[in-house]
Amino acid sequence: MRRLLLISSSYVHGGGYLDHAADEVREFLSSAVKRVVFVPYALEDREAYVRRVRDRFQNLDYEVTSVHDFVRGPRAAVEEAQALFIGGGNTFRLLNEMYRTDLIPAIRERVQQGMPYLGTSAGTNVACPSIKTTNDMPIVYPPSFEALSLVPFNINPHYLDPDPSSKHMGETREQRIKEFHEMNSPPVLGMREGAMLRAEGEQLVLKGDAGARLFRRGQAPIEVEPGTRLDFLLEAPGLE
Repeated sequence: MRRLLLISSSYVHGGGYLDHAADEVREFLSSAVKRVVFVPYALEDREAYVRRVRDRFQNLDYEVTSVHDFVRGPRAAVEEAQALFIGGGNTFRLLNEMYRTDLIPAIRERVQQGMPYLGTSAGTNVACPSIKTTNDMPIVYPPSFEALSLVPFNINPHYLDPDPSSKHMGETREQRIKEFHEMNSPPVLGMREGAMLRAEGEQLVLKGDAGARLFRRGQAPIEVEPGTRLDFLLEAPGLE
């Protein structure tokens, strides 16, 4: 039974780190979890990243251990984790290091066993079949763009709606997602900052205080309001 909380962004305007998601994180992890294993690979300064995450989760009454300083190695840390958190940063760097440390099969197996998985931004990207809908620059080249496939659709975190008053002539997020669908078939959920997805088995609901846009190949995009059930997105082949 998959248990996932996929958050679009670690920050929203006017708030601190994970402030907007704190209540949802606490409810998701519950009192059954005491310790959270953290994957800091998306940022270069892992020590500073761990300190930030540890401070935030301690305020929620959870201990944090990072995979990169676990005595018996990153894979053992995942295998023994009560819950896993993968934070934001550069998605290419994150996925590259997950391949290097052989974390992908271990995470998939633990999620299949019911381990809670919490992701923000890049950590949400890697929960998808691929990282092809990330906003990040490819600062490194991972062995593959294929990711964890914890859900059978893609997500675009930090989704931005077109600004009709802007004079910017570059592509909008909507145009880029349409280009993705010229070559790829999975649906894409464009999640605005403040939005998050909660998966419990075969139930999927959009949560948070911001909506999302759902893009499907060959169809017009639709608006998705917080509280909407999206179970149908889990019906495609994926993690069971």
